[in-house]
Amino acid sequence: MPSITRRPSAGAERRLPVEAQILGTVSRLLREGAGYTELGVQRIAAESGVARSTFYLYFADKTQLLLRLADTMSQTSFGIASAWRPLAGLDALTATFGEVIATYRANAEILAAVHEASAYDPIVRDFWDSRLEPFRSNVRQVLAEELAAGRTPADVHVEAATRLMIDGGDRFLLRHVTTSEDNSDDAAARELAATWWYGVFRRPSPGSEPRRSRVRDK
Repeated sequence: MPSITRRPSAGAERRLPVEAQILGTVSRLLREGAGYTELGVQRIAAESGVARSTFYLYFADKTQLLLRLADTMSQTSFGIASAWRPLAGLDALTATFGEVIATYRANAEILAAVHEASAYDPIVRDFWDSRLEPFRSNVRQVLAEELAAGRTPADVHVEAATRLMIDGGDRFLLRHVTTSEDNSDDAAARELAATWWYGVFRRPSPGSEPRRSRVRDK
């Protein structure tokens, strides 16, 4: 019986180093401060040491190139975030966000470019929204499990909470890694974890807050 595992063709093997070279060049240029909108294909090709025509052999345009960069980063983040479950506790959630923040920081220039392009390019905007959807689906599932087990208060609105946690968290993380030094990453992980934990997963049930004693005027 013939093997179903095929070795990559010589052409495919030759393509990989060139693709990686172009992708790496764009990451470097963005990291050095180049704006994605102003970064033209001609400069990308020149900095990569390839002809402009060669660029188009690998990417339809620079939007496709950006999506390729962002896709790898989003998959890495999802793998980290989806592994956590509430029974692991707040400390584990904090550690999870520490890893997610490290991934965001390592790809800060790509994230900034995605959000820059999302303001005017519906393809990029729809792409990033689609990459957030697995995160939303995971949170919806976890919240449903916690609600069914009675560990999360019944008044939690799953869809609203999910949007706040994922969409709001994505914007927070982007701003954090692009405007703050990495010595504040631990604090950011703690605050984000505490917000999820005490604001949603283990927030007090309605009526469970201790009554405050009334202070009488003397």
